[in-house]
Amino acid sequence: MMKILVTGFEPFDNEKINPAWEAVKKLPNNLEDIEVLKFQIPTAFINSYEVLFKLIDENQPDAVLCIGQAGGRFDFTIERIAINIDDARIPDNNGFQPVDKPIFSDGENGLFSTLPIKAMVAELNKNNIPASVSNTAGTFVCNHIMYALLYYIKKHNLNIRGGFIHVPYIREQIINKKSTPYMELSTIVEALKISIKTIQKYKKDISVSGGLEF
Repeated sequence: MMKILVTGFEPFDNEKINPAWEAVKKLPNNLEDIEVLKFQIPTAFINSYEVLFKLIDENQPDAVLCIGQAGGRFDFTIERIAINIDDARIPDNNGFQPVDKPIFSDGENGLFSTLPIKAMVAELNKNNIPASVSNTAGTFVCNHIMYALLYYIKKHNLNIRGGFIHVPYIREQIINKKSTPYMELSTIVEALKISIKTIQKYKKDISVSGGLEF
């Protein structure tokens, strides 16, 4: 049985909920023949990867999928790359606001997801869920945790695949945000299920265009 560790962040930036964690906690413990391990991690630069590394060591998963909120995006976005920089627009939940700081001094400039990101997008679109490959995970804690995850896997030569997904706001978050895109929570949960099953199904990604013109 495949074991996948899935994380979602706690709320931040004055939000009362985070759709990432709201969706993750609704996932079943077992999805067909996949064991799903669900954990909330802090929206804090240093604490987030300390918690994640401990979870990886304790649970020995086959894959790690981290989920975060991207308010303003309208679709389910599978991240391609994380960059070795923290450049925070706002403080994290511990009040820490790094600017132009490398995540790991001995790390590469960028690290790519090792998940079948294009197959995931294809499967989601096939199920009428808007999804795309994203080429920027930002420079806040989402990019930070994705980079830290891939760095840890590579540094310790772990036989683990890893990556990150950004999800939009959910309906409850946009009451006072006119014209802000959102996605139903039930759709995000279904999209995560499809993504997890795709990770199991595809050991190698498909070769299709996922690029943008801008």
